[in-house]
Amino acid sequence: MSINNTNEENNVIVGLDIGTSKVVAIVAAALPDGQLDIIGIGSHPSRGMRKGIVVNIDATVQSVQRAIEEAELMAGCQIRSVYTSISGNHISSFNSHGFVAVKGGEVTKDDVARVVDAARAVSIPAEQKILHVLPQEYTVDHQNGIIDPVGMSGMRLEGKIHIVTAAVSAAQNVINCVRRCGLEVDDIILGQLADSYSILTDDEKQLGVCLIDIGAGTTDIAVYVDGALRHSAVIAVAGDQVTNDLAVAFRTPHNNAEAIKVKNGCAYQRLADKSKIVKLPSVGQNDEQAITQVDLASVIEPRFEELFALILNELQHSGWDGLLSAGIVLTGGSAKMPGLLELAADVFQAHVRLGLPRYAVQMPSALHNSSYATAVGLVLYGQKAQDNAVPRADIKRNLNFNNLLGRMKNWFQGNF
Repeated sequence: MSINNTNEENNVIVGLDIGTSKVVAIVAAALPDGQLDIIGIGSHPSRGMRKGIVVNIDATVQSVQRAIEEAELMAGCQIRSVYTSISGNHISSFNSHGFVAVKGGEVTKDDVARVVDAARAVSIPAEQKILHVLPQEYTVDHQNGIIDPVGMSGMRLEGKIHIVTAAVSAAQNVINCVRRCGLEVDDIILGQLADSYSILTDDEKQLGVCLIDIGAGTTDIAVYVDGALRHSAVIAVAGDQVTNDLAVAFRTPHNNAEAIKVKNGCAYQRLADKSKIVKLPSVGQNDEQAITQVDLASVIEPRFEELFALILNELQHSGWDGLLSAGIVLTGGSAKMPGLLELAADVFQAHVRLGLPRYAVQMPSALHNSSYATAVGLVLYGQKAQDNAVPRADIKRNLNFNNLLGRMKNWFQGNF
């Protein structure tokens, strides 16, 4: 990316998370020490997305435009391009391997590139495109588990990689929405991969961890073992199903069910408060009904139990379920519900923690929220991908820190 020549010192990276329930845009400035300073945030309810898929381009464009404008206003810059996320049950992944003969008896970067090309030379459906090719480990002759083989002596190089594919149409629709907002797409990234950049520690990835992003439309899974992504999957059961269950069970409009879920929901009946009374309207009636938090939990808990059972089945089929020494990390907007961590610990019989975004300096405290994990991760992914390249953004901002804090304060007061 490129910026205004008069402001080249202000390297800016923008992450755009287009989710089923909301669109989030985060603008970050790369500091000289390699850290990131978040200078702009925009958020707007998502219209036109269903289960991670664009179903209405015009509505999605409007949501993206609003989030981008809000982020530009706070950061004081004109955004030219973004790193954006993708999800949906069209996502597929698998592990592959390849091998090549080492030229000259010493592994070079060219040998590594050739073995990755050999591993990715697999047949995929015509309607799918390769989204990511992620190296896991290499073997030089009979020495396996090598992370970086360059410079090692040997005659044969083998490589194991994780390949992620996406539907061409789904990816192109996301790109079209961004471009109709006058922006370019620097890269399109798997949602849970972006999450891992902002949430997981190197120790967790090494020991073995399962990252679970429970959004509104889909639940995204990423399994890391020995420092590499070993398995990824998308399950089409998430927070919206819980909302629908509440709407049906209590005969209340969908919007009211969502509000009650967010404000008073509990995922574990043992932790629900019998004395907490919730009032909500009934469809077609003027009067309100009074229910307890225990009543809500009696509907919410079975749906999350079903989701966790699907995830457990996915892990068992992947073969990595017994290697998750660091346990389970839950993130996403739905992961904040009280009782969900305790329910997950019971189902998975493992240590469970809430995944909050980190790894950025001067990050507003309100961003330490699982809802923003993907957007923060996109920025961190972009920073690594650029490798100190100059990002594309037209900076026209006043770097006065007090003004920046004031704009952030006003944004948070309007959104929380």
